[in-house]
Amino acid sequence: MNRLSRALLGAFLLATAVDLVSLLAGADTGHLIAKPLLMPLLAGYAATQGAPRALVAALVLGWGGDVFLMLDPDWAFLVGMACFAAGHVSYLTLFGRRRTSLPLGGLYAVALAGTVVALWPDLPADLRIPVAGYSLLLTAMAYRASSLGVMAGIGGALFLLSDTLIATGVADWPRLPGHDFWVMATYLAAQYLLTTGALRATRTPRAPRATGTAPRATGAAPAPGA
Repeated sequence: MNRLSRALLGAFLLATAVDLVSLLAGADTGHLIAKPLLMPLLAGYAATQGAPRALVAALVLGWGGDVFLMLDPDWAFLVGMACFAAGHVSYLTLFGRRRTSLPLGGLYAVALAGTVVALWPDLPADLRIPVAGYSLLLTAMAYRASSLGVMAGIGGALFLLSDTLIATGVADWPRLPGHDFWVMATYLAAQYLLTTGALRATRTPRAPRATGTAPRATGAAPAPGA
């Protein structure tokens, strides 16, 4: 890891600490300053590590979602959700056609159906369809993230958890103590694990496909039993 990468990663971790401590302490100013810095720093770190464009795009779109969700109007919430939805499409592009577990997909499908059915009556009427569509895309991303390994798979699951906590707030369900802290803690862990998992997976060379015949050195003696 070069110096610039270390500096950007260190700055991301520092901004993460400032943001989370500010949320715990109820210091809105610290949160307002730190939150918009988080994804650009993580995207910069990923870029200096030779990350695929789809990963950098997902992080930049996450930054757009972060910024718009800091605003109050309903239109800003929808724009922020659209930014995150586009980010999930970028992640799905990154995952490509790598294999994932079918039983795991079944578990995610059950979780999606249960969450949408439970939240539906309490969501504002104009947000029901957008939230349901977004939830489908988010769940697909969380499921497919496991194709890059355990680390990215955990990141996808945490992303789903973070956005589910947001959805319960939109539905006006009772909130956990420190609700905003848990939303950001799971979200930041998710983006970091997705980034780290993706960098590891894309750096690992794939094994060459077998051709069915192995080259034999000229004049070499046949193997026993051949």
